[in-house]
Amino acid sequence: MIKKIAIDQLRPGMHVHDLNFGWSDHPLARSDFLLEDARALAQIRSLGIRELYINTEKGLDIADAKTQNEVEQDLEQKMTQVALAQPPEQPPTSLATELTRARALQRQALELIRRAMEQAGRGQPPELPPLIELIEALMESLERNRDALLGLTRVRRIGRYTLEHSFNAAVLTIAFARTLELERAHTAEIALGALLHDIGKSLIPEAIVNKPGALTDDELALVHGHVLHAHELLRTLPGMPEAALRLIAEHHERMDGSGYPRGRRGLEISRQGRMAAIIDVYDAITADRVYQTGLEPHLALRKLLEWSRFHFDADLVQRFIRCLGIYPVGSLVRLESGLLGVVVGGGRKGPLQPVVRVFMNANQRRSVALYDLDLSAPGVGERISGIESPAHWRIRPEVVLLHALG
Repeated sequence: MIKKIAIDQLRPGMHVHDLNFGWSDHPLARSDFLLEDARALAQIRSLGIRELYINTEKGLDIADAKTQNEVEQDLEQKMTQVALAQPPEQPPTSLATELTRARALQRQALELIRRAMEQAGRGQPPELPPLIELIEALMESLERNRDALLGLTRVRRIGRYTLEHSFNAAVLTIAFARTLELERAHTAEIALGALLHDIGKSLIPEAIVNKPGALTDDELALVHGHVLHAHELLRTLPGMPEAALRLIAEHHERMDGSGYPRGRRGLEISRQGRMAAIIDVYDAITADRVYQTGLEPHLALRKLLEWSRFHFDADLVQRFIRCLGIYPVGSLVRLESGLLGVVVGGGRKGPLQPVVRVFMNANQRRSVALYDLDLSAPGVGERISGIESPAHWRIRPEVVLLHALG
């Protein structure tokens, strides 16, 4: 049986199922092993881990610890309560219309980010004017129909992780800032910081950045240095907003002080730094990488909610869930009737009733002609029964999302 325990309950002889440390790139962040001695226990404690999962069938037990199923049920209930507090947004532009513009913006953004990274690799700061214009265009697109760009954050290509991650961070930051009702000028500043938050990785050997296995301590130190590299490169750049620099400097800090590079805690971290920490981890854990299979968006939000007890700003995590909804655009879901579909937009009655692009009858295991089903429309009796694994059904949700309906 898999159970969740506090770090203070961990003892040699227990079998660690999951260190619950998925937001870290530390070489000790592994799972499924027997904790053999006090030295190994001390190493785990040093990581800043507060809660983890053990397998009681392979090691010692804690009788009154909650099972993983109980923990997940509690988190699901809380997520639903949190998400329902956000009123639905009615976009002025259709998804199909905005998606064409959004795809062009994404192509432009990836090229600008690539150019900025190349300049940074030569020790040169990027040219700000085209990046500032890009941020303005992204903001306007999200105002017309947020689901287009948010859907494109689910489109991934092998070998483009850092570029796509930077683009996604900017899009998610703008969407999050709109949910928080931040001033437009401030939103533009912190979105610029999000776009450039990983530019320091250009100064780290690519073999280390994309290493498929665990990093050594020396390699980890190099990777952690990307934050200071970025800040040093950009801090004297004319026109670079202080709010953006603060976000870049703090996106790996954690509420309990376990982050880097300064080990800041709580409100020592700026609001945009706390926002960026959430967004950075959300986008990272939903991506397929050489060393991990990405989580579905719903499961990633559930993990963030779980980790917000110690590592992330709990209030901001809840607001981020309200921003994306518990079934973010691009999620693969099963309806109660057995139909499978990809969430393509928000419904008129809230996050539990989005618009779903249906493509398969799972009960009959046969494809159907694509059509959009608004679960909030009058007379529609369908409901979402759960999320599904794209790998299990051998489909790519982004292909369904981007498909133009006839």
